[in-house]
Amino acid sequence: MSQENSSAEERPDGQQSADAAAEQTVEQASQDSSPDASHDVDHDASPAAEQDTGADASRDTAQDDSPVAEQDAGQSTAQDESAVAEQDTVQASPDTGRDDVEATVVLPKVQLDTPPESGVDTRARNRKLRRAGIIAGSVVGGLALLYGLDLLISQGDVARGTTVAGVDVSGMSTDDAEQLLRSELEPRLAGPVELTAGEQTHTLDPAAVDLRVDWAGTVSEAADQPLNPFTRIASFFTTDEIGVVSEADQERFDAEVERVRAATDRAAAEGTVRFDGLTPVPEDPRPGQRLDVGAARAEILRHWPAEGGVALPVSTLDVRSTPESVRTALEEIATPAVSGPVTVRGENKDAVLSPETIAAALTFAARDDGSLEPRIDQEVVVGDVGPQLASTEQRGRDASFVFEGDSVRIEESAHGRGIDWKATLSGLPDVLRETGERAVTAKYAAQPASLTTEEAEQLGIEEVIGEFTTSGFAYDSGINIRTVAEEVDGAVVKPGDSFSLNGFTGPRGTEQGYVGAGVISNGVPGRAVGGGISQFATTLYNAYYFAGMTDVEHQEHSYYISRYPQGREATVFQNPDGSSVIDLKFTNDTETGVVIQTIWTESDITVKLWGTKHVEVESVTGEPFGYTSPSVEVQPIATCAPSSGSSGFSVTDTRIIRDAESGEELRREPRTVVYNPQPTIVCEEPEPEPEPEPQPESESSAPPEPGDGGDPGDTGNQDQDTQGTQGTQGTQQEDAGA
Repeated sequence: MSQENSSAEERPDGQQSADAAAEQTVEQASQDSSPDASHDVDHDASPAAEQDTGADASRDTAQDDSPVAEQDAGQSTAQDESAVAEQDTVQASPDTGRDDVEATVVLPKVQLDTPPESGVDTRARNRKLRRAGIIAGSVVGGLALLYGLDLLISQGDVARGTTVAGVDVSGMSTDDAEQLLRSELEPRLAGPVELTAGEQTHTLDPAAVDLRVDWAGTVSEAADQPLNPFTRIASFFTTDEIGVVSEADQERFDAEVERVRAATDRAAAEGTVRFDGLTPVPEDPRPGQRLDVGAARAEILRHWPAEGGVALPVSTLDVRSTPESVRTALEEIATPAVSGPVTVRGENKDAVLSPETIAAALTFAARDDGSLEPRIDQEVVVGDVGPQLASTEQRGRDASFVFEGDSVRIEESAHGRGIDWKATLSGLPDVLRETGERAVTAKYAAQPASLTTEEAEQLGIEEVIGEFTTSGFAYDSGINIRTVAEEVDGAVVKPGDSFSLNGFTGPRGTEQGYVGAGVISNGVPGRAVGGGISQFATTLYNAYYFAGMTDVEHQEHSYYISRYPQGREATVFQNPDGSSVIDLKFTNDTETGVVIQTIWTESDITVKLWGTKHVEVESVTGEPFGYTSPSVEVQPIATCAPSSGSSGFSVTDTRIIRDAESGEELRREPRTVVYNPQPTIVCEEPEPEPEPEPQPESESSAPPEPGDGGDPGDTGNQDQDTQGTQGTQGTQQEDAGA
C-alpha cells in the first residue's frame, strides 16, 4: 500500500471523510481545467521542476497530517469547494516513474468574508471620483465667476435691497438715489417728529435742535456694497432699512434727549396698601421703565425722517409684588389693623395706640416671594404713645462740661432706664392682624449715657484753643443769635468727628424760637426768619480758624459787610424744611476732643473752642485789590429801601499754622475771596401814566380787535416778572446779620 493510503488508514473517521471529499473536489477541478491551462502545465514543467514539485507535494502531504490540517479538514464542504476554485497546483508523483502525471491540489486557508476587490472595480471607482471632482470644481468656479461679475457690475450703485426711511433706492446710481430721497423725504423734515418711549410719547421739533440730513453721507452709506456672498444672495429676497445719516446741534440735541429721559424714566413701584383716613386703599404694583439714552440718541438720528415716528429703546424694571398679594395684605392685615385701638401696657400705667396713629405708622414692603410685609414707623408710634408712658421711665444724663472763667469741670453722667421701643413694637404687626381687644407689653431696658464721665475725662478738655468775638447787631438779629448760641453751647466734637452748624441745629424756624430779622437779598436789604445767624456763623468760623481745625465747608457773603474781617467770614442758609443750602462745617483732626462754648450778650457774641492746644495760628490778610464799581438801580418808592452801595474787591487771607511746642511752621493756607459791588439803590416816584385820549362813542363801544390783549395781559406779564424776580432773590438770599 502506498504511503498516502497508509496515512489515510491511520486517520480518524471524520478526517477520512474530509479527505475523500477533498479528493473528489480535486478530480472535478481537474476535469474542469481548460486545455490551455493543461498545456501550460505540461510544457512548462522541466525535470527539475517536476522533482521540485514532487518534493513540495511530499511536504504538503506531511503538513496535511499536522493538527492544523486536521482543523482545516473539519471546515464545511462548501468552503473547501470554494477554496479549491481559488488555486490549483500540478504535482508529479515521484514514486511511479511513469510519464502520466497525477495532479494534487493544495488548499490554503483563506478568509472568505470579504472578497478582494478586483482591479476593474477600483478603476471604476476612481473614474467616478474624478468625475465628481470635476463637477464640483465647475460649480464652485461658476459661482465665483457670478459673484465677481455681480460685485463688479454693482460697484458705485446703491446696494441691492436697500431702503432709506422707507424709500426703496435699491440698485440706483448714487445721483438718482439722492434725487429720489430728497424728493420723498424733504417734505417730511419740517414737521414735528413723534417719539415713543414705552408708555410715553414726545414731540421733537427738528428745527429747535438744528436736526438735518446729510444727503451725501446717507447715499455714500447706501452704496457700501456688502462683500459677504450670502448677504448678496439674501438681498434678492429681502430688504435692508439703513436710515439716514444726520447732524444736529449736539448740546441742544442732548438736552432734548435728556428731557425725554426725564419724562420716560420711572422707578418700579411695588404694590402696597395706603390709608385714606381709616380706609385702606390698595395700590397695584407698576413696573418701571428706563430709557437707553445712547441707543435712543442713535435711533433718533438714524430714523427721524421715517413715517410713523421713532420708537425709542426702553427697558422694563420688574416688580416682585402682584395685585393678588396686595389684596391679601389689605384683607388680612390692613383692614383689621385699623379696626380698633391697641393698648400698650407699661409699668403701672397703660397707653392707647389709636387707629389713626396705626394708619399713619403702618406701611408695606414687598418680599422676594412677592408677598407684602407690614412695617411699623417707630417714630410715629413713639410720638403718640411715648408721652403717655414718660412717667414710667427714668431719663439718663450725659456727662457735660461746665466752664468757670479759665477753668472747666465735668458734670458726671447718669444712666437711665426706659422703654426699649424696638423690642416693644417688634410684635405689633402680628397683633394688628387680630380684631377685638388687642395689647402689647412695653419692655424696659437700661439706657446708658451717650457720653459717660470716663469718656469725657479722656477727651483732654483743658484750655481754650481758639476764640473769637463779633458785635453790633440789631435787637431782632440778637434774638436769633442767642437762640442758636444756646443750641450749640456745650457741643462735643470727638477726635476725627465733624461739626455741621445746619446739621446740629436742624430747622431754624418760628417753631424753634427764631424770628424775622435782617438779611441781604441780591445785594438789597430785606427780612427773613432766622436773620442774624450768619453773624454767629462768622464768629464760630473764626474760632475754629484760630483753633487750627480743618475747614470742610464755608462760604463768604457775596457782598462785604464791614463789621466782619475781610476774607474771614461766613454765611449760612437753609430751605424752609430745614434742608441745608449753605453750611458751615469743620473737622477735628487732633487726637483730643473739642467742646464749643458760646457766650451771648446784648451787644456781642463770643465763641470759644476748648481742648488741648496743639498749634498756634496766625492770620495774614493782604490789601484789597481788583476794585469794581457798583451799579445804580432805581426802584419805586413804595417798595424801595435806599442804599448808597459799595465797591466790590478781592482780598487774600493766609492762615499760618505752627507747632505749639517747637514753633515750627507746619503749613500755610491762602484763600482769595471776591466780593461783588453792592448796588446803589435810588428811590423815585413813578411817572404818572398819560391819560388816554377821548374816543368817539362808536369806537369805544366797538369790540377789541382779535389779538388785542389790553392792559390785563400787560399786568399779567408784570406779575410774572415780579414772581420770577422774587424766586431769584430767594435763591440768592444771604443772612446779613443786621
